Amino acid sequence: MYHGNSIRLLAGNSHPELAHAVAERLGVPLTPCMPQKFSNGEINVKISESVREEDIFIIQSGCSDVNDNLMELLILISACKTASARRITAVIPCFPYARMDKKDESRAPITAKLVANMLVSAGCDHVITMDLHASQIQGFFDIPVDNLFSEPLMISYIKRYIDGWQDSIIVSPDAGGAKRLVVTAMADKLGVEFALIHRKRDGKAQNAPERMELLVGDVRDKVAILVDDMIDTGHTLTLAARTLHEKGAKNIYVLISHGLFSEAHMASLNSLPIEQLVVTNTIPQKEHKEQFSKLIALDISSTIAESIRRTHNGESISLLFGEWAEGRGMDMII
Repeated sequence: MYHGNSIRLLAGNSHPELAHAVAERLGVPLTPCMPQKFSNGEINVKISESVREEDIFIIQSGCSDVNDNLMELLILISACKTASARRITAVIPCFPYARMDKKDESRAPITAKLVANMLVSAGCDHVITMDLHASQIQGFFDIPVDNLFSEPLMISYIKRYIDGWQDSIIVSPDAGGAKRLVVTAMADKLGVEFALIHRKRDGKAQNAPERMELLVGDVRDKVAILVDDMIDTGHTLTLAARTLHEKGAKNIYVLISHGLFSEAHMASLNSLPIEQLVVTNTIPQKEHKEQFSKLIALDISSTIAESIRRTHNGESISLLFGEWAEGRGMDMII
């Protein structure tokens, strides 16, 4: 299955369930490493086995406690670098600070660029991530970056589990989603229509109430499939779902790449007029599923594992963007 030097899988504390699932699919055990905190909050890492001249893949997502998880990742990379690893790949399913990708006002930081610099300075040789908030983040690096997509898994889910998808309409909750091309690409591949919602304020004041209006597309009596890359507070989802309901959508499904839910009120989400909220497990979802009965998590471990195998063997990973990933649908729900 593998050639050359062996794969070494390491994982921090951010998402152990995903790391174990990837290791199981690859048939490669996780190399024991113990990120720990001193009493003053400093992080220490001890790697229990030799990684000299090995091909290292470190799985660490930008979950809750994002700063601690990022620091763990940097320390793990540095430890492997100074231990003479041949190549170090950071596998970051949810890239931290991805929303801070541009200077949109005076004195605003471009923190995604800072994170890229830190990863390279620590000794990272390659990055694998998924559904970047902004594609230009790949250009912040001077090393190879593979941005995987959950779109094929979502298309497979739609075809298998959403009744009447042939008469559905794919909806972007804002212009940014349409600009990322994911929404329009999904509509094209499914052969269905596309709709765009525009967010606006009632008045010029900064704290004026927000509302949404449908700019493009007709959702009346159709299955509306709302697609976005991230849910955090749930505010955009709430406005969009109510707008689609008011416009006469027959059923509303929501597909989100990264389910952060860091400020979301799960009880209020439960009351929304939606059938299902589907997210990937780039972020741990066990606790969220207990609070939100309509939440479904898609397992990305097969995509991550295959990208690691192909990277190690020097094979193209473009196959992961098409029919191969769509064919993983049988075992994608966790």
